[in-house]
Amino acid sequence: MRPPHEDPEGEAVVGDGDARRGAPVGRRLFLTLLGLGGAGVVFGRQVSDWMERVLGPITARDGTGLSSLLPVGRFRIYSVTGDLPSRSHAQYTLKVHGKVATPTSFSYADLRSMPPTTLHKDFQCVTGWRVHSVEWKGVRLADVLDRVGVTAEGKALRFTSFDGEYTESLTLEQARRSDVLVAYELEGDPLSGEHGGPVRLYVAPMYGYKSCKWLETIEVTDHVVPGYWEREGYDVDGWVGRSNGRDDSAT
Repeated sequence: MRPPHEDPEGEAVVGDGDARRGAPVGRRLFLTLLGLGGAGVVFGRQVSDWMERVLGPITARDGTGLSSLLPVGRFRIYSVTGDLPSRSHAQYTLKVHGKVATPTSFSYADLRSMPPTTLHKDFQCVTGWRVHSVEWKGVRLADVLDRVGVTAEGKALRFTSFDGEYTESLTLEQARRSDVLVAYELEGDPLSGEHGGPVRLYVAPMYGYKSCKWLETIEVTDHVVPGYWEREGYDVDGWVGRSNGRDDSAT
């Protein structure tokens, strides 16, 4: 299936439909972003990371999607709500419920206290851009599921974001892969709000829209519930190179 015209990275570019309330980027701002993007290309990662932090709130509100085409940082910062939600580490909790033996709310400190896993994997957007060999650190989703005990009725997972709009899904088999994380660090630093922090899902072998930002709840269900972009036409199984009409090479 070919992907719709929207441009998701974890979530999606805003401005198309009631849930996407972005405003167009003006010509002057567009040219400014273009110039800053060029600086990021010239001066490297440090400048690119700074631009992601500073310009993320602007690009997230861009209803045209034009800013997503600019080389502003290594990642493109998107939101389906037109806002970048924020929670402190102290405020954060991850609720895991549904078809489980012990429904549990994990604090940020609880997740940090569990055995960590570090992956060096690409982040691949379905629209074609890629960030190579990104360092992700977090807890294997399989370890979180083992803590709560999935019952025999549990077959799939439904993820929701604290942005109030975004959802995603995985089968239980997919969720138990060793390269699927509940991530809290990106390249050695605590995961920022622009990148979906303090905690997000990272599904290494799938396109970015499967890696739910601003992760708030995990519900174990008896069937797959299609997520936000799947209801708009994206493949439920978003394997890199094997879905959404793409032929990217998985890495």
